[in-house]
Amino acid sequence: MQAGAPVYAIVGGSGGIGSALARRLAAGGARVVLASRDAERAQALAAELGALGLAADATRLEDLSRLLETAIETHGRLDGVVNCAGSFLLKPAHATSDADWDETIAANLTTAFNVVRAAVKILREGGSIVLVASAAARTGFANHDAIAAAKAGVVGLTYSAAATYAPRGIRVNAVAPGLVRSPGNERIWSGPSGEAARAMHPLGRLGEPEDVASAIAWLLDPEQSWVSGQVLGVDGGIATARARG
Repeated sequence: MQAGAPVYAIVGGSGGIGSALARRLAAGGARVVLASRDAERAQALAAELGALGLAADATRLEDLSRLLETAIETHGRLDGVVNCAGSFLLKPAHATSDADWDETIAANLTTAFNVVRAAVKILREGGSIVLVASAAARTGFANHDAIAAAKAGVVGLTYSAAATYAPRGIRVNAVAPGLVRSPGNERIWSGPSGEAARAMHPLGRLGEPEDVASAIAWLLDPEQSWVSGQVLGVDGGIATARARG
């Protein structure tokens, strides 16, 4: 890896987890490139952090390729790429429309696949790719059918891409959060179901964006040079431990 301050691109960088990660990385001295479909939000956060903020639709490979090329042109290097783009759908399969399904797959799985496709063409000297899966991909939760399927695809992609690109020194990992108090799913954690959701997590609270950002930053760090093909649960124990009744 080259000497100097690392450069990281965050796709979906204006969302709850993405913005928390951007602030953490920038505070640690990294240079950050933010991408979001909401250009105004990305540029506002970039201005706060002294970063670069660009508009990009992660369902479009050409947008991501242009984003990462701009990162290289601006900073002369790129050390890692994170996909924080995604959506959340809480419906059983029979109530999921074709449009619901297509949007869920595009927002969660297609974006992850495109990030891998674009990043591996740029990370010629090695680096780190981190994707965002879900605890719902690792254990069964009612009414999570479409999002569980999409995020399970992210898990499978993580394993396969880690094997494919290991000879080039590219590490591919993922985090699998439980329910996080981010703007994108506020209707879940702030509504009547919020208390029940909190009680489902053995550690007795919902996640905060900073909880997930901390784990992603750890996976990005080149000190974790022997960590690849891992899906790190950042979920208050919900995927593997039973909550106290």
